[in-house]
Order: sequence, then structure tokens, then C-alpha cells
Amino acid sequence: MRFSAEDLLSALLEAAPRPTVQAPRDARGLYGLVDHHGDLRYIGSTSSTEQTFYERIHQRHRTGSEGMSHYFSAMYNTGRMWRDRTDALTKADGDIAKALRNEFVVDHCRAVWLPLPDTADIARLEAEVLSLAPDHAIAWNRRRMQAYDEPVDLVEDTLRRLGWGAREKAAIERQRLRFLSAMVGSVAAPAPKPAFMRQANVTPFPEGPFRFFALDVETANNDRGSICQIGVACVRPDNSIETWVTYVDPQVDRWVFTYLHGISARTVQGAPTFAEVLPVLRDALNGATVYQHSGFDRSAVAAACGNCGLPVPLWDWRDSVHVARAAWPELRGNGGHGLASLKQHLGLMFEHHDAGEDARAAAEVVLRAEGVQPPRTQIPVQAGRVTIADEEDFDLIEGSGAAVAIVHEPLAAPMRSDAILRQHTGRHIGTTEITQGNIDNNHIYLRSFFEKFPADAIGGSNRASAAQREIAVDCGGGTVVMTDLDGQKKFFRKRGWIREFFERHGVRAGDMVTVEEVAPYSYRVALQRRLT
Repeated sequence: MRFSAEDLLSALLEAAPRPTVQAPRDARGLYGLVDHHGDLRYIGSTSSTEQTFYERIHQRHRTGSEGMSHYFSAMYNTGRMWRDRTDALTKADGDIAKALRNEFVVDHCRAVWLPLPDTADIARLEAEVLSLAPDHAIAWNRRRMQAYDEPVDLVEDTLRRLGWGAREKAAIERQRLRFLSAMVGSVAAPAPKPAFMRQANVTPFPEGPFRFFALDVETANNDRGSICQIGVACVRPDNSIETWVTYVDPQVDRWVFTYLHGISARTVQGAPTFAEVLPVLRDALNGATVYQHSGFDRSAVAAACGNCGLPVPLWDWRDSVHVARAAWPELRGNGGHGLASLKQHLGLMFEHHDAGEDARAAAEVVLRAEGVQPPRTQIPVQAGRVTIADEEDFDLIEGSGAAVAIVHEPLAAPMRSDAILRQHTGRHIGTTEITQGNIDNNHIYLRSFFEKFPADAIGGSNRASAAQREIAVDCGGGTVVMTDLDGQKKFFRKRGWIREFFERHGVRAGDMVTVEEVAPYSYRVALQRRLT
């Protein structure tokens, strides 16, 4: 049975909201959360086969920890229902406030749900529905909306039903005062600040003075705000470099780039959140020149600020790519000005896709362009690391405005694909013959073995219906491409790299291309010429 994303979205928007306790205990599929105003605000799915509507909606979203992806808990963490789950000193009062919040959701919030068979590709359907949903219906998704002000009258209704006594009411009143103190900096209550305002577990920033800084980030997934590591290279007046690095807990469920940088949910366990790290960086970099190598890092900081509702810092951003272009114009069309190319051209030593190492490399690029040879203490690069590319190498934000300009750079000097193939053994999943149509249109058919790819990496027929997860494709030449799969045409959705692959190998109609799985969600594409 085929399900249309348009029909599913319409059904969610038109469904009659019902109490969360009525969510089915024996079904799974798509669902929506409805706020105390009666408005649909979040769309999600029970994509896990181990989780029912009841477990996801009534138990997780309603009673889960407010700092996680439990949206009723997060959006009503306010006023007398507020708590800081990390503050052991206020745990007794906080637990009472949380119990009030749980009961408030029972009384005044609702949900809708659409059961789907277990054979349905629920994750893909969710992604398609989210791509079509109006903004107001997904205002809570990715925390794009702040927690509500306390609905005082409705909270009073719940308190009357509960019949709480003086002890419980005194506890939630103390929580209300602590909430106000946290929001406006009042000293009315002695409780510590909440987690998003603390800096206790952030590594101290080096003491200045500094000439300039270079900043680099790593992210957990394709959401640029999912920062999981930040590195800052601090350049002193004598041109020595001191590097500051911290892991960051992005508080996400999807980790796509662990294979690239080695950072996982386990790595960042106990690390500060971005909201905790930002005040340290804001103070340290205020009024200073901050270099990034391409525009990604600036846009990632802006996205992370948006995710947690914080103002974007107004640093004096500069681009070391522009510096490199002016200093070494001979690299244009001959490797480009990415860090991988500059590493080879300038003899830099750093481990790519480590935020501290990449930040130091960007700072060294600036110093080399100035004619300065800074002292180096870097660790030599690990063999076998490759650069990541999409259909363009750099996504640059020019100037101080909001306009974004896409700048295309040539790929780094190619590495022999057979050298990459020797580094890892893979599991052969299929071979396909290249047609003239493939060459003319830059695609590779995967029809005969398409079912061997993971279902959650297969999307619809256009970018709006992209899959929830992407795969990594090593196509040789030192390049790894992140893409999902077009489920209708049965080929890689992103195709800009395929032209370069065809040209680099001189591919002709009749040549064979093999695909190997080298790790979960990681594949290698290689040419196998037809013998004549």
C-alpha cells in the first residue's frame, strides 16, 4: 500500500486532537503534538519498532527531561512548572514542579496520530511530511520556538483538580521565583542559574593579548547548528599560536559525521552545551578579528544560536580562503584553496576534521600569507584521512549582511582511487554498467542492487522529499560525498561529483562501476573497465 505525504499531512492537520493518555499502546506511525491553545505544533514519528504511540507521546514527550527531545516537557518548562534538572540543591522542589507540568499536559494539551503498518517506511514518510508541513504546524521541531509563558489560569485549574496542600504550593512558588531569577538575573532567590546560563564546565579561555583568532567547528549531522566540537587558534603578538578546544553536546539523536571526525554521542557525554560555551567565546572574541576557512563556521555558529534562542555574536569575521586566494593565485584551477590543498602546498601539518587542528591550520594560512613562519607543535596528519566535499567546496558568507554567495572551488589535487581502495576492505554489494545516458546526465544506476542500501537513506523523487539520513560515498580523488538516494530513479541524489568521477577515469559507455560497503552508511565507488 502506498502512502502519499500530502494525504498524511492533511490527515494530521484535520485529525481531532485527543488526550495523550488515549494514544494507542499497540500501534506506531506518524503523530502530532497539540498545545494548550489547540494548535498543532510538532510532527514526529515512532520510527523505532520498539516504541508505540503511547510510549512516545504520553510517556516521553509529556514526562521526559525538558532538556532533551521531549517537547511537551521542554515547551512547558516555565513558571511554577519549571525546574533545572541539573541542580541537586533544588531537586525536591523541582520534582514537584515537574509533576505539576506532567498533569498540566494531561489536562490541557492534546495529540493526534496516524497508525501505519510496520512494513511502511515511517522515517521516510516523516521526512516527506515535514518537508510539506506549514511552519505553524512544526514550530516546535528543532526547538524553533521558545517555551511558553506560564498559562496561569490553566495551571490553577490543574491545581484545583490535584487538591495540593500548602507544602506543594510553597515548592512550586519557589520554583516560579527561581525561574524569574534565571530569566531576568534577579537575586530574589538563592538558587543557581539554570544549565543554559552556567559556564562552570567550560574550559577556561587563554589569557591575551592576541592579534587575531581562527575558529573551526565540527557538526554531528547536516544541521549546521549541531556543533559537537569548537576549536579556536589564538595568535599572540609574537605570532605563536595557542589553541583552545572544547567538545560540545549538541543534544541531537542523529550522528551522521562520526565516521569523519570520530566524535559521537559517547564522546560528548558530560560536555557543555553550545549555550554554555557561547558566553565564554562571546567575551573572548568580542571586538577581535575572527578568521574562518570558508563560510561554514560562521553559519554554523549562527544556526546554533538560532537553535537555542540566543543572539548571534557580532564578531569581525574574515575568511582565510580569501587570504589564500590573494597570496597563492597559482592554486586556482590547480588544487584550489581548501585546507587539504594548502596543506600540501605549504607543508602544513595538522589532522583534518579536528576543530582545534583545523583552526590552527587556518591561522597558519594567514600567517604564511603575511610572510610569517609560526612555530609549529602539531601532530602529523593521520594516514588515510580524506576531505569532505559536496557539490561545492565552499559556502561563503560575504560581508556582514545576510546575503549568501556560493563560491565554487576546484577539488583538491586527486589521489589515486586505487590507493584509497587499498586502505579499507569492503563488502561488494553490486556492479552496474555505465550507459551513454549515465555519462550525459551524470548519474549511476543502482537498480539491480538498490535494496541493499539502508531504507532510511532512500528518499523521494526530489530534494524536498530527501531521506532522513544520508550515506557517505568515497569516490576516490580524496573526496567523500554526503548524499541520500532517489527512491524513484534509483541513483545517488547528488550528482555533481559523478561528472568529475567520469572525467577523471575517462569512463566510456560499457564500463562497469562497482559499489562496496566499507562501514554502516559508508560506501566506495570504483571503476572496473569492461575487458575488450
